Amino acid sequence: MVKKLMKGIAFLLLGIIIIAILGAATIHFRGIPSYEPVTYDLKVEVTPERVAQGEKLSSMLCRNCHEGDDGKLSGKKLLDIPDAFGTIFSRNITQDPERGIGNWTDGQIYVALRTGLRPDGTFLPMYMPKFTTMAEEDIYSVIAYLRSDLPIVQPSKHVPSLSQPSMLTKALCNFVMKPYPLPKEPIPLPDTTDMIARGQYLANGQIVCFACHSGDLSTINYLEPEKTPGFYAGGAELLNLDKEIILSANLTPDPETGIGKYTEEEFVQAVKYGKKRNGQLTRYPMFPHSALTDAEAKAIFAYLRSLPP
Repeated sequence: MVKKLMKGIAFLLLGIIIIAILGAATIHFRGIPSYEPVTYDLKVEVTPERVAQGEKLSSMLCRNCHEGDDGKLSGKKLLDIPDAFGTIFSRNITQDPERGIGNWTDGQIYVALRTGLRPDGTFLPMYMPKFTTMAEEDIYSVIAYLRSDLPIVQPSKHVPSLSQPSMLTKALCNFVMKPYPLPKEPIPLPDTTDMIARGQYLANGQIVCFACHSGDLSTINYLEPEKTPGFYAGGAELLNLDKEIILSANLTPDPETGIGKYTEEEFVQAVKYGKKRNGQLTRYPMFPHSALTDAEAKAIFAYLRSLPP
């Protein structure tokens, strides 16, 4: 009886091992999944105001990852992506029709920014932020910027190497992370007279601060930021350009480990100029967000101060 039981357990374990091997092989060869392409009819009017706003947003969202050695948004190797996600290269997003996004429609750019789907239906993994709660006007401004005459977005022939996502990235993209839906209704800009609401939009919808300042890069909830584990409590393992681990900061109002002792002006200095209240400078991958106005930085501070410590 005991021998039969042990034999049955052995066969069960063998079956589990075989299933695990087959599952891993399937994930490896399937890679990053593709979905039915999403179409969206959109033509953005390129105005000086939108280009200026798009340039401002790009300085905080796009340039750090996409600006290549040629001074254009031509892509490069991302040295600060944790090795657990693989060897990652950002793409060429200049106006080059073959190597960049020159042939993408405004609707295709909109879909990629919102859902994470490229025009061919390929899903963009977690290291590309998804702007699911950004206001329509700000999305239009980014598109106008990419369509502008500014030198940084003009066609570049540079072709970055193909990314080599890890098994973890492939598994997350196959089983955990899925394309986000398009908004059911247009998302308006926030009421600028409501400091906390404005700060919430700037931090979550526009700059996506919570993606780094929460618990883990693999558990980001772009659609419902507040449900991200460790929301603004920090602790996510980030890398500097020397591949050294940097833990993201706690931005809740905890007086010991967070920003509880910061004054409004001290917070503005830290966010805009990288000067912490203890006199030290913020460390990469945090960089000064000098494009923010003082009023915007103060609104973000008001919102963060409203969170549970």
